[in-house]
Amino acid sequence: MIKNVIFDIGNVLADFAWEQLFHRLGFEGETFEHMADATVRGPYWQEFDRGAMSDQEIVEGFYSLAPKYKKQIDLFYEHIHEMTEEYPYAAEWVRSLRAEGYSVYILSNYGKTSFENRKEPFSFLAEADGSLISYEVLSVKPEREIYQALEERYSITPQESVFIDDLEVNVEAARNYGYSGIIFKSRDQAEEELKKLNLIK
Repeated sequence: MIKNVIFDIGNVLADFAWEQLFHRLGFEGETFEHMADATVRGPYWQEFDRGAMSDQEIVEGFYSLAPKYKKQIDLFYEHIHEMTEEYPYAAEWVRSLRAEGYSVYILSNYGKTSFENRKEPFSFLAEADGSLISYEVLSVKPEREIYQALEERYSITPQESVFIDDLEVNVEAARNYGYSGIIFKSRDQAEEELKKLNLIK
């Protein structure tokens, strides 16, 4: 029997809108591509989410991948907390699931600097029963350790839980760890799959 719904944040409860931020900062064409490869599409982004490296070490890593774009990297890092915009439905969706009797948790890869420096906290966090962000435990999805940390923090049994994430690799990992899993494409699609699990009416 499913008792817990576990949500990712980016592209599930909030728009990971790095492209829009790049455009706002004036990164276009070749600059856009080099900056993306050095930052959000590069290897240091996962380490940013992991939280084991300092901000300076992360920025130096970005520099190493795009040494001609140090000025743009600095500008990007100044605005890094502006990348994610909460979806209008997010808090209401969490509330509706809790009203159905399910516990709702948040499990997300997210860098400390961008998470803690948001102008306004995500409203859905206050609606959920709990959350765990990657930098808190120095582990990122799809690693077993981050799922295990959530289980230990909130006494969650994987076989009683469904995990919703937009990335197939994270959902497949959760399934391997004993969870039910839904690869998120839209709220309507996810709710249809939840219905199949008898989670919502």
